[in-house]
Amino acid sequence: MEVAALEKVEKLALKKLKVFMHSRLRYIARSALASMFIGFGVIVAFKTGSFFYGEHSPLTYPMAAITFGAAIILISYGGGDLFTGNTFYFTYTALRRKIRWNTVLKLWLYTYIGNIIGAVFFAFMIYTTGLFAESSVNGFLLSVVDKKMNLPMVELFFRAILCNWLVCLAFFIPLSLKGDGAKMFAMVLFVFCFFISGYEHSIANMCTFAIALVLHHPGTISMGGVLHNLVPVTLGNIIGGAVLMGVMYYYVNKPYFEELDSTIEHTEGDSDE
Repeated sequence: MEVAALEKVEKLALKKLKVFMHSRLRYIARSALASMFIGFGVIVAFKTGSFFYGEHSPLTYPMAAITFGAAIILISYGGGDLFTGNTFYFTYTALRRKIRWNTVLKLWLYTYIGNIIGAVFFAFMIYTTGLFAESSVNGFLLSVVDKKMNLPMVELFFRAILCNWLVCLAFFIPLSLKGDGAKMFAMVLFVFCFFISGYEHSIANMCTFAIALVLHHPGTISMGGVLHNLVPVTLGNIIGGAVLMGVMYYYVNKPYFEELDSTIEHTEGDSDE
C-alpha cells in the first residue's frame, strides 16, 4: 500500500516546515533553487526540440518531453522547494493535523515567491549567454509560449489540474520504489507524460515565460499573457495537488491512520501507568 510513502510525505513536509521556521530567507533560497533546476530542464528540452522543430519533425515534442525529465531529477536529488509539489505535501500534513492551515498558506506563498525569483534570475543568466539569441534556436520555445499565452482560461485551468495531479504522482510514486535507477525512471516517465500531453505547470511556465520575455519576441508574448496563463494555471495546480492528491490520499487512508494513532496513544498511556 501507499501508507509508507504517505509517512515519508509527512516527514518531508515537517522538514520543510523546520527550514521555514528557522529562516524565511533560506526557505526562499531553496524555492529559487527549485525553479532554476526547472530552468535547466526547460533549456535542454527546447534546445533539443529546436533541432527537430526546424525540420518540422513529429519527434519535436517527444524529444523535448523526454529531456525535460532532467528537471525533476535535479529537484529530487539536488534539493529545493517547488510550489506545485508543496500543494500536496502541506495539504496532506495539515489534514493530519501536523501543520496549521494558516502556516500552509504562508508556506505556499513563500515557495511561490522563491520560485518566481529563481525563474527571473535564471532567465537573466540565459540572456547573458546568448544561447537562445538566434531565431533558429528560439523559434520552438517562442511558438510554445505564444500558444500558452493565448489559450482559453478554462482550458488552462483544467489542464493545470491534470498536470499537477500527474507531477505530484511523479514525486510520490518513487517514494515506494527501491533503488535510484527505478526512482529516476519513474520520475522521468511521469514528467514525459505531463509534457507530451500538453498539460500546464505553473512553475515550468513561469521559467519558460521569463526566458521568452528576455529574448527578442513577438508582440503576442507579453506580461499580460503571463498573467492570463499563470492565474488559472496556478489555481488549477493547487486543486490538482491539494485536492486530488492531498485530500484524496488522506481520505482513502484515514481509517488506517486513525487506528494507528489510536494504538500509539493506547501504548503511550499504558507505558505511563
